[in-house]
Amino acid sequence: MTTTESKDRIYRSPAGIAGGVLLLGLAAWLGIDAMVAGDGRTPWLALATLLLVVPLVTAFTLRPSVAANDERLRIRNPFRVVVLPWGEVASLRSGYSNEVVTKSGRKYQLWAIPVSLRARKKAARREARRAAEPAGGRAGRERGLGGLAGFGGGAAPGDGAVPDGPVRAQTDQIMDELRELLEAHGTAEAAQGQVTVRWAYEIVAPAVVGAVLLAVLLGLG
Repeated sequence: MTTTESKDRIYRSPAGIAGGVLLLGLAAWLGIDAMVAGDGRTPWLALATLLLVVPLVTAFTLRPSVAANDERLRIRNPFRVVVLPWGEVASLRSGYSNEVVTKSGRKYQLWAIPVSLRARKKAARREARRAAEPAGGRAGRERGLGGLAGFGGGAAPGDGAVPDGPVRAQTDQIMDELRELLEAHGTAEAAQGQVTVRWAYEIVAPAVVGAVLLAVLLGLG
């Protein structure tokens, strides 16, 4: 009997990706210009700087992601990839950062799901206004929004429909989804196994080379 792995739900930070693209574009523009137009040691300094900066920017902006399915949680952080079967996950915590705690007590931060205190405060204000609104007025407004959304063939996320449950920040909603997966599949046979951790040598190696080359060039004066 063969089993097929369920489809991953992938979570990434849109703000981090946008910032990374901008920073990499700026670094490429300045670095290539220095290598082409510079003289003396300038091209070598520019090359060393690019070797150091590009992997680090990529590591902290474009690289982080969280992929979850019915069997495991895969965390791709700046310098490590951690794969945790749900059976090894003890809890998912949300404070000033989002993290997963294993049954052995190890903690891994979810870089791709950053906590936004501003978004939490905004969601709390919306929830407070929603709770203070009379029940009859809220129900009528929800029916009106539902009718307008249904005019086009059904509501879609972002159409302005009022959620049934409490208003939550987006990253907190994602953590709720991960907790639901943990609760649903934590004891499943397919979700058992060992935690694996792999270092991202494709990020670390060029950054180390760039740092060493830059230090040598600066040391030579």
